[in-house]
Amino acid sequence: MKIIAIGNQKGGVGKTTTAINFAAGLAERGKSVLLLDLDPQANATSGIGIEATSEGCMYLPLLKEAKIEDKIIETRIENLFFVPGDMDLAGVEIELAQEADHLTRLRTLLEEVAEKFNFDYCIMDTPPSLGVLMTSAIAAADEIIIPLQCEWFGLEGLAKIVHVLSQIRESGASKVKLSGILMTMYDGRTNLSRNVVSEVQKFFPDEIYEAVIPRTIRIGEAPSHGLTIYEHDSSGTGSKAYAAFVEEFLARQK
Repeated sequence: MKIIAIGNQKGGVGKTTTAINFAAGLAERGKSVLLLDLDPQANATSGIGIEATSEGCMYLPLLKEAKIEDKIIETRIENLFFVPGDMDLAGVEIELAQEADHLTRLRTLLEEVAEKFNFDYCIMDTPPSLGVLMTSAIAAADEIIIPLQCEWFGLEGLAKIVHVLSQIRESGASKVKLSGILMTMYDGRTNLSRNVVSEVQKFFPDEIYEAVIPRTIRIGEAPSHGLTIYEHDSSGTGSKAYAAFVEEFLARQK
C-alpha cells in the first residue's frame, strides 16, 4: 500500500477537493483506495457525502484506544473506502504532541492496515496547518502531493512546506518524498496564473504536473452536494482535468 499525503499548510488551495477526486479517480481505474480524513474540519467527509461522527474518526486510534480497521467504511464508489474526520481530531493536536512517538504513530497504524487489507493506495487529506496532524501525516507518507493555487502567496507557502519535508527527513522519522505539485484554480486568461506556473516549473521542473486544475463553478459546487466532480459534472472541464491528473500520476508510478 502506497501512502500519499495531500498537503499544504495554506487553506483554500483545493487540497480537500483534490484528495476526494484523486482518490475517486484512482478507484474508478480499478485501484483499491483508502481515503483518510485527518482534518478536524472534516471537509473531505462532508464533501464525499458522509456524516462526521466522533466515533468514526482517527481520534481514538491515534491515542491507542481503538483499532483503525474498525473505523474503515465502504463508500458508494466501488473500490473506495473511507475513514471520516471529526472535530474531535483537534484534541489530537494537544494530546498526541505530548507523546514521544507522535511522529511515527500514524505510520504504525497504517502499517497495520497494509497487513490486513489489500489497498493499493492510502490517500490522506491533511489539515491546513503545520501542526501535529500534518507533520504526522507527512512522516507517515511515502509521498506528498502539494496542491498549489495559482497565486503569488502560494509560492511562499510552497517554500515552507518543502522546508518542513526536509526537516522530517533529516530527523530520520520518514523518507517521504515530494512526488508532485498540482497547480489548482488556474485561469489561463490571466498573466498571474501563467506566471505562477512558470515560476514553479523553473524551480520544480520534475515535480510539477502537466495537468492543471481550472477554476470552475462546477468544481466548487460538487462538495456542497457531497459528490465527486466525476459524479457532479462528468463531461466538464473540471472532471477532465482531474482525470488527466490521475492518469499522469499513474504513469509516473510505472
